[in-house]
Amino acid sequence: MTTMLDAPRSPVTPRRRAALSRNSPARRGLRTTFGIVLVAIMLFPVYWMVNASLAPGGNSLSMQLLPLQPDLGGYSRAIADQGQNLVTSLIVAVGAAVLSLVIATPCAYALAQFPIRGSSILLFVVLIAQMIPGIVIANALYTAYNSLGLLNTIGGLVLADATAGIPFSILIIRAFMESFPTEIVEAAQIDGCGHVRAFWSIVLPVSINSLITAGIFSFLFAWSDFLMALTLTTGQSIRPVTLGLYSYIGTNDTDWSSVMATAVIASLPAVILMIAAQKYIAAGATGGAVK
Repeated sequence: MTTMLDAPRSPVTPRRRAALSRNSPARRGLRTTFGIVLVAIMLFPVYWMVNASLAPGGNSLSMQLLPLQPDLGGYSRAIADQGQNLVTSLIVAVGAAVLSLVIATPCAYALAQFPIRGSSILLFVVLIAQMIPGIVIANALYTAYNSLGLLNTIGGLVLADATAGIPFSILIIRAFMESFPTEIVEAAQIDGCGHVRAFWSIVLPVSINSLITAGIFSFLFAWSDFLMALTLTTGQSIRPVTLGLYSYIGTNDTDWSSVMATAVIASLPAVILMIAAQKYIAAGATGGAVK
């Protein structure tokens, strides 16, 4: 009687042997070590920024590898000097993100679901809009803002920063809505919903991942903007934190602990948003990849 031990074993093919060799413990350990080293190299500037923000006396030349004697004076000076600028950046970034979603979402839905003649040309124009250098847009907006009285205003910065978020949001949301089943909207319309009600009650809740992804990236575009803020603000009343950080640099007695403390504080909203919404971003970015 044949037992399991006596059963013939399948031959080990060269492909299977190569796969086993790639998955050996030594190979996995080598890949893990390489990944850790690569991540450490990429995160070292962030660590040095935090370390410099804790340096006593604001002297970057006397910093140690580890902050054995941390000093929070840089953070207190940064909050005192840049607190209003941080609030301005927050208002502008949130406003730009909201405006981008309000304009881009219906545009993306129309381009994805409605048979619009020349939609491919419109998408090409949207893609081209992403490639225009920011200095070109900033100079054009400065001329228009000077005539409209929008220089040194929060509303002007919101409109300017939304120019980067709207095309990106249209591309991201449209990629997701292309795979949205039209039968769901048609069933809602049969039940009495109009186009607006079906869009608000059916399409938007299902597209929440792509909306969050587009909104977060629009927020980050506006939060990190420097060129628009430098071009469209000429006074001290409206200054985003990027301009406030720039004002620290260039003097003979630069207080590097305050500079780095401001950079750390300015990085926190982006880090918190990316950690809190990473699953939505992963789902929204790949939602339209496979139909």
